[in-house]
Amino acid sequence: MLQDSYLRAVAAAAGCTMAKPEPDDGIDWQLTHSSQSHAVDCQIDLKVQLKSTSLSPPSPQQGYVSVNVSNDRLEMLARPSVIVHRIIVAMIIPEEIARWVEATHDYFTLRHCAYWRSLIGETPSGQKSTAVRVPTDNIFDDLALCAIMERIGKGGTP
Repeated sequence: MLQDSYLRAVAAAAGCTMAKPEPDDGIDWQLTHSSQSHAVDCQIDLKVQLKSTSLSPPSPQQGYVSVNVSNDRLEMLARPSVIVHRIIVAMIIPEEIARWVEATHDYFTLRHCAYWRSLIGETPSGQKSTAVRVPTDNIFDDLALCAIMERIGKGGTP
């Protein structure tokens, strides 16, 4: 639920709508951004797979956060030729649920950060699942989501 809230806030700030596939077929959310400036179509869709971990500290020193993805899911997310592009969003969360949010009169904070990555071309390396590295340079916020949608809207990849 924490990740859903994070994604909802980012999507709202980026001017996107959200839809949750039912039943869940390996994609947690589909985001849509509408703009006449998109060259491919006026509505651009993006599928999002959410992952979380409490095993990494905030702002990991190694420059990435690692999450496990089942090999079947990884193969689906890594397909190079798709009609709707897919990304993974990995969030570092505190182990203690009481530390997930903080509210004051001036702000509402969700802890910690989420990062994104396109898995196009990634191949499974484990027997049943693969540890996927998501770069901490790819902070998932409204500016990043707008840039992703703009690239897709021009016919590119996330």
